[in-house]
Amino acid sequence: MPRNSPPAQPAASHAVAIRTVRFGAPATVFDASAEVAVEAPVNIVYGNLPYAVMMTTPSDLEDFVTGFSLTEGIIRGIDEIRSIAVTPQDDGIVATVELAPGRFREHLARRRNLSGRTACGLCGVETLTDLPEAQAPGGNSSPIAADAIARALAELEHHQQLNRLTRAVHAAAWCDRNGAILSVREDVGRHNALDKLIGARLRAAQDASDGFMLVTSRASFEMVEKTAIFGAAMLVSISAPTSLAIERANALGLTLVCIARADSATVFAGRLAAPAESEAR
Repeated sequence: MPRNSPPAQPAASHAVAIRTVRFGAPATVFDASAEVAVEAPVNIVYGNLPYAVMMTTPSDLEDFVTGFSLTEGIIRGIDEIRSIAVTPQDDGIVATVELAPGRFREHLARRRNLSGRTACGLCGVETLTDLPEAQAPGGNSSPIAADAIARALAELEHHQQLNRLTRAVHAAAWCDRNGAILSVREDVGRHNALDKLIGARLRAAQDASDGFMLVTSRASFEMVEKTAIFGAAMLVSISAPTSLAIERANALGLTLVCIARADSATVFAGRLAAPAESEAR
């Protein structure tokens, strides 16, 4: 496990003064306060070389940097990170990552500049050949049952603590094959939330062999790609997929389930376990 700096991160939300207008005859106005999600620039630096500035919620930043490093192709495993130092500054946060020497040399060979946006997964990619390419998820995990998705969806809101306060952030959850939620990360950016979750699983030495991803956003190419890079075999999204997400999921053999609601979900790629398969376990 890499050695990380002690937590020194800003709060994920803070209170602001607001004025609420209630329409009617007559309209009424009253003052109150509300919790808002913090959005902050995080400069990710490998060695002494800046790589990316990402707009993110400043919580679980070691998880975020670890997951980002994996899904960006900077590292292939957690053992290639020696340390992560998170340093708040007046104009943002600097996250300095020390890589294993061999990995840092390879990083120098493929170094590029990335100007981040909130929830932007491919900012800075200059040509189509630069698009990340995951491998098909490893292992021989059997399909997940529909009732596992329903259970995870029913539990998800109880794990979204920051969203309950702010109603402004996405969540990514790791669920076991029975639908129990094991880990959740939240962020103003959907890609950031997923990177945080992947990083948390990596840092805890927990793999993707027998469970699935659940996200509170649309399923785009990048979300499918990041899921597959981590090694998970299924991605569930509460919103709709893009055409490229479906194509990529099919190419990777990844099960893609979208428009997931309390009473239904749509399978766009792969398959779920048949009722008989579910009952046999």
